[in-house]
Amino acid sequence: MKIAVLYGGTSGEREVSLSSGKGIINALKANGHDVIGIDFNPSKLNEIINLEIDLVFIGLHGKFGEDGRIQGLLDMLGIPYVGSDVLASALAMDKDKAKQIFQSAQIPVAKSRAYNVTDRTDKEKLEKKIQTLFSLPFVIKPNREGSTLGLTIVEDYAQVQKAIHNAVKSDDVILVEDFIQGTEITVPVLGSVGKEEALPIIEIIPKNDHYDYESKYSVGGSEHIIPARIDEKTTKLIQDYAVKAHQVLGCKTYSRVDFILDQNNTPIILEVNTLPGMTPTSLFPDAAQSIGLTYNNMIETFVNLSIEN
Repeated sequence: MKIAVLYGGTSGEREVSLSSGKGIINALKANGHDVIGIDFNPSKLNEIINLEIDLVFIGLHGKFGEDGRIQGLLDMLGIPYVGSDVLASALAMDKDKAKQIFQSAQIPVAKSRAYNVTDRTDKEKLEKKIQTLFSLPFVIKPNREGSTLGLTIVEDYAQVQKAIHNAVKSDDVILVEDFIQGTEITVPVLGSVGKEEALPIIEIIPKNDHYDYESKYSVGGSEHIIPARIDEKTTKLIQDYAVKAHQVLGCKTYSRVDFILDQNNTPIILEVNTLPGMTPTSLFPDAAQSIGLTYNNMIETFVNLSIEN
C-alpha cells in the first residue's frame, strides 16, 4: 500500500517522535509498502490535505498527534489511519477525564484533583488548597502531556509553587495526585475491536530514582523485565484491567497501559498511551519481541488490524 508516516511534530516529545517515525518508516519499507515520510507541522496542513494515499501511520507523540486533533483532520479528509479515533485519543490524553472513566469501570486509580491555572489564578490560595488535600509526597503534572514532561514529585511543600509553574508550561490544567510507591509496570494491548488481548507485562527498573524522561529514552536508562516478576493471579488481574481500560476509552488497534503495583500488591492505573513509543528503547516492541513478533511484523500487524477495523 501507499502509506504516509506522520512523525516529528511540534510537541515536547518531538525527539522521541523522530525516532519512532524512523523505525516505522524503515519497517514499512522493509514490508514492501510505498512510504511517504512527513515531519508534521500544524502550519503546513497542505502536506496532509493534498495526500493521495491508502493509509496514514501516525508516529506522533504528545499534542497535535496523540490528543485527537490530527485524527479529526484525517477523518474530515476521509483518510484512514492506524490507531485510535478522535474521542479515544482525546480522552486518553486528558488524564483527569480518563481517570474518571477508569474509576467508573472499577479500575483502581490514585486520589487526584485537576485545577485550571490562568494568569488570574491566586497561586497562593491554590497552594494552600493542595497542601490541605494532599500529604507528602505527591505529584504535580500537566493534565495533557506525556513522557513525564512537566512532572514534579513534591517531597517538600516549599516545592509546590515551582511545581505548578513547571506543569503550566505544558498545559493550563494541572493534575495533583498521590504519589504511589511501588513497581512500575506497563501492559501493551493489541487486537481488533472487541477481541483485544494483553501482551506480557513489562516490569520497569529505572536507573534513576524515578522513571523520568532520561530513564525512558536513553540507551540503558532502564531495564525491562519480561514477563514481570508478578504472581499468576495478579498478572491476570493487571492484564484484564489493561484490556478493560483500552476498551472503555474506545481505543483501537493498539495501546500501552501504565500502572504502579503498590506495596499492597494493588495495581494502580496511571494512563493509557494511544500512540506508545516505537523507538529502539521503547516498551511495546520489547513485549512484542518476547512473543516472537519482530518489529517489522509488529508494524505490519498494526496496519492489517487498522484495515480490518
